[in-house]
Amino acid sequence: MVQLTRIYTKGGDKGKTSLSSGKRVVKHDLRVAAYGTVDEANATLGLARLHCSPEADETLARVQNDLFDLGADLATPLDAELEYEPLRITAGQVDWLERQIDRLNADLEPLKSFVLPGGSPASAYLHLARTVTRRAEREITALAEREAIGEQPVRYVNRLSDLLFVMGRHENDQGRMDVLWVPGKNR
Repeated sequence: MVQLTRIYTKGGDKGKTSLSSGKRVVKHDLRVAAYGTVDEANATLGLARLHCSPEADETLARVQNDLFDLGADLATPLDAELEYEPLRITAGQVDWLERQIDRLNADLEPLKSFVLPGGSPASAYLHLARTVTRRAEREITALAEREAIGEQPVRYVNRLSDLLFVMGRHENDQGRMDVLWVPGKNR
């Protein structure tokens, strides 16, 4: 269990940080960037929750906890020699996201155009979280090209961005308040 007694350690004052394995890396390392962007996505979900329905808030609370699991997974190299079992994202966490997507999407009319972020504050914040999650996905896949990571982190962020899209529509009065893209409208 995590126990924080000091918030600043001065250990990063020279531009390095420690992975969970204890290995020191530069703060702009791809691994640090990936879990840093996951943290940013989590923060945007905190904003979204302030505007969402109670049902969406409950779903996002679980996602926020899972994003800390994802950060822990990414902060622990697969080849790290540890005295404990590292926390990893599981297929079950990805499956749960898929069930939520299917459940929410069943209430929505099929799309006839792309959705512009907006409609309601909840939807706009969910779309913001979706775009940050997509950036995290790009950084995680860049990391995966350089270092071995498990397959579940990529699957998780890919499904999460899909869930956030569907939740954004759902929070827009089940899609009735969606703002649709009109190609070439302002030519």
